[in-house]
Amino acid sequence: METKEEVLHDVVIKFAGDSGDGMQLTGTQFTNNTAMLGLDLSTFPDFPAEIRAPQGTLPGVSGFQLRFSSDPIYTPGDASDVLVAMNAAALKTNLGNLKKGGKIIVNVDGFDTKNLRLANYPDGVNPLEDGSLEGYEVIKIDVTKITRESLKDFEMSTKEKDRAKNMFVLGFLYWMYNRDMDNTIRFLKDKFSKKPDIMNSNIKVLQAGYNYGDTTETFTSRYQVEKAKLPPGKYRSIMGNQAVAYGLLAASQKSGLQLFLGSYPITPASDILHELSRYKNFGVKTFQAEDEIAAVTSAIGASYGGSLGVTTSSGPGIALKGEALGLAVMLEIPLVICNIQRGGPSTGLPTKTEQSDLLQAYYGRNGECPMPVIAAATPSDCFETVYEAVRISVQHMTPVMFLSDGYIANGAEPWRYPQSKDLPEIKVNFKAAPENPEDTFHPYERDEKLVRPWAIPGTPNLEHRVGGLEKENITGNVSYDPANHELMVKLRQAKVDKIADYIPEQKLDIGPEKGKVLVLGWGSTYGAIKSAVTELLREGKLVSHAHLRYIRPFPKNLGAILKNFDHVLVPELNNGQLVRIIRDEFLIDAKGYHKIMGVPFTKHELLEEIGKYL
Repeated sequence: METKEEVLHDVVIKFAGDSGDGMQLTGTQFTNNTAMLGLDLSTFPDFPAEIRAPQGTLPGVSGFQLRFSSDPIYTPGDASDVLVAMNAAALKTNLGNLKKGGKIIVNVDGFDTKNLRLANYPDGVNPLEDGSLEGYEVIKIDVTKITRESLKDFEMSTKEKDRAKNMFVLGFLYWMYNRDMDNTIRFLKDKFSKKPDIMNSNIKVLQAGYNYGDTTETFTSRYQVEKAKLPPGKYRSIMGNQAVAYGLLAASQKSGLQLFLGSYPITPASDILHELSRYKNFGVKTFQAEDEIAAVTSAIGASYGGSLGVTTSSGPGIALKGEALGLAVMLEIPLVICNIQRGGPSTGLPTKTEQSDLLQAYYGRNGECPMPVIAAATPSDCFETVYEAVRISVQHMTPVMFLSDGYIANGAEPWRYPQSKDLPEIKVNFKAAPENPEDTFHPYERDEKLVRPWAIPGTPNLEHRVGGLEKENITGNVSYDPANHELMVKLRQAKVDKIADYIPEQKLDIGPEKGKVLVLGWGSTYGAIKSAVTELLREGKLVSHAHLRYIRPFPKNLGAILKNFDHVLVPELNNGQLVRIIRDEFLIDAKGYHKIMGVPFTKHELLEEIGKYL
């Protein structure tokens, strides 16, 4: 039977199975393959909090959603066109998010009596046989059986053979979407070069999946998605945490400061530590501390010594770092704190996304303790945003809180990476030794930015006192004087406020300068908001989108922008945090729209909410 080829413009695939089924690896490999073809893409990994969640159960389902398109896209898609379900639980968890008429590729071995029971299907009910999947195109493959058959000549246990099931599915999808397998074969050879049996078995099963599509007459269609019309340049697929690591690395090289990362592992921030630890050739020092407090204080010590001190964590770890962050504010030294947010409070939802640490970043320290706050919008935007966090920190002698979240950290998109010569300058001015040794050094004497000098220990005649006790203005001596304390509190606040003079003015992302509704966002809501507002603009609606990178201080013109609209809507993945700050700062009746489910907004949710104000 002849196979016909169809051209598509936009495809969303959801890979789903047990956390041991390798769905994240499968999704990542298909993503890398997609990026090499020059398509626009966006991903959304979704996995359990447990290292090995209970097999076959609904909470144990691990998923990876990938959208690729020949047109510009901003989200991984509201609903999937194709669902790969390795077992009954994966089908049950994800079926509601599959488009009507969509394809379901199922591993029939994952629908035996045991798996159906673990997925909480009633006795005797099998969705593959009871007609409940009518309206979908169901492709039934006994992936387990064919994988074992492919590896019959390998001296491996059945359990070891079954680990290659994901490669069969990947090979089949490469056939379905007319892809080359070479990049994945190279990946397997690199990853398992010292384990030839595992390498060869995975390659054999990958090829078996491709050949299954090619030789089985049941399948009559293959699909092709054309290249996206992206601006010219060199691109790669990048995840948010990778982009943070590269942004810090670039800032270190551009500033001439040695990068020191003091970190304690925590989901979803740990990958920044893993990535940076690979770059000792750039002079990077990474320190996995015994706890969060040791992590941040080691970074403070590195900054005091003249390095670029960085610490990474998520909400629970930022809480533990709180006292030390106050110390860094009191010392007025550079420090970049990366908070990769997750669902809370307490341990909360470690692998799910949330934007609920904004008020913690703003106010979550004892005393009057102001700190600039800056937030990334997408995985690739993490590079520029954390680079900017370093620039502000170094040039204004202050700790800076950089905000990302699990959705951005683990998601991927194409990144047109810059040349070093195109990156903004990060000028570092260490205090030089005085020409006259008799001159008294004043560690809290300020320049026009209200910034004190960065004096490196060991520089002749620049001895000075540091610590968490209040400092006397100019001299830096310990002071308990009430008037001095109030003055220093207000000086530290004024220094942070003055950063507004050295950051860009706020621009609208899309839409008219005046209108009915301004959708004001920050962080990972960017893609969903832009998709919704783009659609409404096509319909002729008076709606605009502005997205904040600088949250403390705000850009100087933000208030004027807000007053140009009848309504300001602030969608957030929390219970209303930025909206409170906006109301307080600008005295406008901003409206909040909140979602606290551990998953991002969909475009359709936002279309419905924005419509209420139109």
